[in-house]
Amino acid sequence: MKNLSLVLNAVLLVAVAALFIIVLSDGSEKKEEANQQTTKEEVQDYPIAYINTDSLLINYEYARFLNEELLTEEESSRADFNERLRVFQDDMRSFQRKVQNNGFLSLERAQNEERRLREKEQELQELNNQMSNNLMRQQNQMNRELRDTITGFLEEYTKKHPYKLVLSNTMGDNILFANKALNITDTVVEQLNKRYESSKEEK
Repeated sequence: MKNLSLVLNAVLLVAVAALFIIVLSDGSEKKEEANQQTTKEEVQDYPIAYINTDSLLINYEYARFLNEELLTEEESSRADFNERLRVFQDDMRSFQRKVQNNGFLSLERAQNEERRLREKEQELQELNNQMSNNLMRQQNQMNRELRDTITGFLEEYTKKHPYKLVLSNTMGDNILFANKALNITDTVVEQLNKRYESSKEEK
């Protein structure tokens, strides 16, 4: 009987301790939530927000679409250039074999073929430069288009929200610290994607 009483007391002691821990932790969680809410409300009094540009470009569907188009164009151009380069290299090897085996009927024909190959090599270098410049131009055009789209959206967005300044944060370089309540990236991405989907439906 005495043993049973000891066991019951031990069980009651454990139960009280567990209840005490639960109540304390619940209170601290509620207090933390309240503090976070207060902080968020206080932060939103400031007319400043920031956007994680990297995250926006990864999740904004129109940015992904433009990037995929650019990559497709680059792959197509590179494949075309590589095929031309392969033909040139085959011609060059053939020319070298003929020179080594005295395959040309005259010195003049060998010189003409060498001149043709040098011109072809020059054309390929110019084509490579032209492709690189075109891709750079398209990249700059894409960046301008995205910037115009995003700034145009933010002009409308800030008319309905109390922000006077929206900062761009790229890889955490521009903003060393900011309260997370100032981060409007997810909201902006969501609304930009809705606008993009609507524009696709209209087409």
